[in-house]
Amino acid sequence: MDKIIGTPHRKRHFQNCGNKDGCIRSRNAGSSSEGTEDSDFSAEHTDSSESDVHTVRNTRLTRSSLRLSRNSQDIKQSADHDESPPRTPTGNAPSSESDIDMSSPNVSHDESLAKELSLKESGLAHRPKRRRFHESYNFNMKCPTPGCNSLGHLTGKHERHFSISGCPLYHNLSADECKVKASSRDKHVEDRMLSQRQDENRHSARQQAQTERQLRYKEKVTEMRRKRNSVPLKEQKDKYTEHKQTHCSSHEPLLENITSDYDLELFRKAQACASDDLEKLRLQGQVTEGSNMIKTIVFGRYELDTWYHSPYPEEYARLGRLYMCEFCLKYMKSQTILRRHMAKCVWKHPPGDEVYRKGAISVFEVDGKKNKIYCQNLCLLAKLFLDHKTLYYDVEPFLFYVMTEADNTGCHLVGYFSKEKNSFLNYNVSCILTMPQYMRQGYGKMLIDFSYLLSKVEEKVGSPERPLSDLGLISYRSYWKEVLLRYLHNFQGKEISIKEISQETAVNPVDIVSTLQSLQMLKYWKGKHLILKRQDLIDDWKTKEAKRGSNKTIDPSALKWSPPKGT
Repeated sequence: MDKIIGTPHRKRHFQNCGNKDGCIRSRNAGSSSEGTEDSDFSAEHTDSSESDVHTVRNTRLTRSSLRLSRNSQDIKQSADHDESPPRTPTGNAPSSESDIDMSSPNVSHDESLAKELSLKESGLAHRPKRRRFHESYNFNMKCPTPGCNSLGHLTGKHERHFSISGCPLYHNLSADECKVKASSRDKHVEDRMLSQRQDENRHSARQQAQTERQLRYKEKVTEMRRKRNSVPLKEQKDKYTEHKQTHCSSHEPLLENITSDYDLELFRKAQACASDDLEKLRLQGQVTEGSNMIKTIVFGRYELDTWYHSPYPEEYARLGRLYMCEFCLKYMKSQTILRRHMAKCVWKHPPGDEVYRKGAISVFEVDGKKNKIYCQNLCLLAKLFLDHKTLYYDVEPFLFYVMTEADNTGCHLVGYFSKEKNSFLNYNVSCILTMPQYMRQGYGKMLIDFSYLLSKVEEKVGSPERPLSDLGLISYRSYWKEVLLRYLHNFQGKEISIKEISQETAVNPVDIVSTLQSLQMLKYWKGKHLILKRQDLIDDWKTKEAKRGSNKTIDPSALKWSPPKGT
C-alpha cells in the first residue's frame, strides 16, 4: 500500500520502483522538460506553507516515514549511478503508466493539474524518455497466427516471437506454460548429464549390460506406452472436431491421446529444439524478417543465390535458405531433411519421356497434366531467377522440355522451356530458363535451337512468348543472328526473300526483320528492301563457330519425337 503523509490538500504519493535495493523513486509532476528527479522537497520550496509541512511531519512521524527519510540519501546515490529507468524482460523502458508521480506539497491537486495543462499547451511539459527496445527485435513484425500478440516463445527462453514455429498460441499453449516446460526440460537434461557422468566410470560400456538405472527407465517408458488408451472416447472425438472447426489451420491440432504421453513429450521437445534453432538463425541474420525472400538455395552440389521472389508457401518463404532435391525438385527446410530424402529418393531423372539424347545431354518431355507436382516445383524454382514469370500452379495446359546432363549419379537439371499444347499464336516457347551454374556455356542456345527443331517437325513457324526477360532477349537475338548468318553463308542464289528464310529456319518473319535491322543488313533502295550480305560478320561467325566446336549443338537425327495429338 502507498503511504500518504500530510493534510488532505497537501498529499505526497510514494510508490516502490521495483529495484533490488527496495529504494523509493519520485518525480515532480511539475518538473521541467529536462526531466530532473528529486527526493527532497523541503530544500526546493519556500512557500508560506513550509512551516505547516514541518509541523505535520513532526506530529505524524511514523516508522515508515522514518525509513523513507533515512533512505533519501540512497535515492540520490542510486539516481546518480543509474539515470535510466529499469528495463523490462524484453529490454524495454517502463511505460508511462508505471512512472511514479508525486505532486508538490505546497500546491493543491487542482492547481497542479492546471499547471500541467498550461505547460503542455506551451510545449514545456515533461517528455518521457524514449523507449529502448532490444536491437534484435523488429517491432514492425508480428506473429501471423490470428489473435496472437507475439509475446512469449515456444522454447520459453525468449520474450517475443514472429513466426508460427515459435508461437505458443498456435501450439495450444500459453507463454507461462512454455516457461514451465522449458524449466522441466532443463532439469531433465541436467539429470541425464549427471547420470552419464556416473556411467563414464564404466570401462568398455558397449560390451557391458545395461545399468539398473537404464533398465528402470526402459520399464517406465514401456509402462507409459502401455497405459495409453488407443480408442478415443466420444467426448475426446467431439473435442477434436470442435477444435478443428473453430481454429481450422490457424492452430495446431490437438495431439492428446494420439500417442503415449512419453512420445508426445519427445515430440514437444523436438518442436522446441527446432524453434530454438530457427530463432538463433534469425538473430544471426540467416532468416529474413518480413521480406519473405529466399536468399539462397542448396541444389545438388551447388549453392545458388536467388535473384527474385518466388511464391513458395509462407513457412518456406520465411527461411533464408531452401534445400532442394535436384531430381524430384522437392523443397525442404534443412540439410538433415534433405539428406534423409536423398537416401530414399528413387528419382534419377525427370519424369516423362526422353525424346532426345546425344552424349551426356538428354531432353525429357514432361506433361503438366500427368506430372503436376514436378512441374509446379519446376515453375517455383524458375521464378527465383526470372522476373516476368507468372505461371506457377496452372501447369496442366503446358508441356515442359527439361534438358539434363548425365553422369554416374543421375541426370542433373541444366535448364528447361515450356510451351502450350495448343497455342493460337504459334508460340513455341512460353518460358525458358538455364540454371545459373550452366549459364554462358552454350546451353541456352541449345534449348532455343531445340524449340525451333520441334517447330520444324510440326511444320510451323515459331516465336517465343512476350515479354522476354533481359537475358532471354540477349540469348534469342544471339541465336537469330547465328541462324541468319549461317543461312546467308550457305545461300548461293542471287535473290532471297524473308518468307523463304522463315520457312527454312522456322523463325518468325518479324524476328528476322528485327535481327537484320540490328545487324544493319536491311536497306531500302529504289523502292525495294535489300538484304546485304556482310562478309565481315560472316567471317567473325565462322571463327567463333570453329573455336566452339560441335559439342554444344543439337543433332536433329538424335530426336525421337512426334507432335502430340490433342491435349
